[in-house]
Amino acid sequence: MFPKILHGWASGFGKLGHWMNTSRTGLLALVVAAIFAATLSAQTRTVLRSITIVTEPNAGVWLDGVKYGTTGDDGRLKIAAGSGQKKIRVRADGFAEITKPLLPTQKGEIAIKLSKTTDDAELTFQEAERFSTVDRTKAIEAYRKAIRLKPKYIAAHIGLARALAEASDNEAALKAVADVRKIGPSAEASAIEGRVYRELGDEKKTVASFKRAIAEGKGFQPEAYAGLGLLYKEKAEGLGSDADDSQAKAAFSEAAKNLAIAVKQLAGAPDGIVIYQLLGLIYERQDRLKDAIIVYEEFLQVFPDSSESEAVRSFIVQLKKQISEQP
Repeated sequence: MFPKILHGWASGFGKLGHWMNTSRTGLLALVVAAIFAATLSAQTRTVLRSITIVTEPNAGVWLDGVKYGTTGDDGRLKIAAGSGQKKIRVRADGFAEITKPLLPTQKGEIAIKLSKTTDDAELTFQEAERFSTVDRTKAIEAYRKAIRLKPKYIAAHIGLARALAEASDNEAALKAVADVRKIGPSAEASAIEGRVYRELGDEKKTVASFKRAIAEGKGFQPEAYAGLGLLYKEKAEGLGSDADDSQAKAAFSEAAKNLAIAVKQLAGAPDGIVIYQLLGLIYERQDRLKDAIIVYEEFLQVFPDSSESEAVRSFIVQLKKQISEQP
């Protein structure tokens, strides 16, 4: 289970909104990986392919644990997927969840047939998922009921940990993470643990948990990379506004490095909309204006119909003007 990465990170993105408003008055507050190089190049850009999932109406669709959206009333969802082999997971209320491989060469329409379920634990888990966006208390109760019905139901354990973390019940959330680990390793549980420690202000444990998540995900864990990026961004800002400060520069570099990986791993997933813009803003803070333009231009290619597109185009215009005025 891997719901929207940015869900529950309100405190971090509230600060991002303030930063954006102060740096670009009047522009929208909401705004791959060149990790070993000083600048981005065309070769690092995200390569996407178009696929359309055809299944039950109102079914959630995930690729490699990242949610890409929900099918419409016609049971269809068009998404831009990254390259390489991936796993598609589809879940709809009243149906058994299914996971199947997406081969590296697959594109176009992909039909996924779901079967009705009578499994009480699965139906209770689905109820908890529905409550998770409208009534967190009821969601927590339902997750716990699903666990009672199926003690090793790892998705329910992870859902419970996430709901408790979002309710700022940090002690209970950490216990829920520990319960997940009794069943087996979980990259998502470790990412949730990192978020809890970040909320508690424990930088050392936050970094350790996010790095553990990345290791457990065999290098793929965009939630953890995004978490590290936010952590280092806030650390840099906390050190002062002087861009020449060596500690702040180092923290901004770490933030950019981790967010660049998150962008690459998110590919065309909706959570990438904010991460792209956050990465561009950090490049601007580093005076890496050409890199920021590359990121913004890729954003427009990946999310051409986003409500943020006009704001991003204006960022590009401003940066090109700024570069042209440099001596």
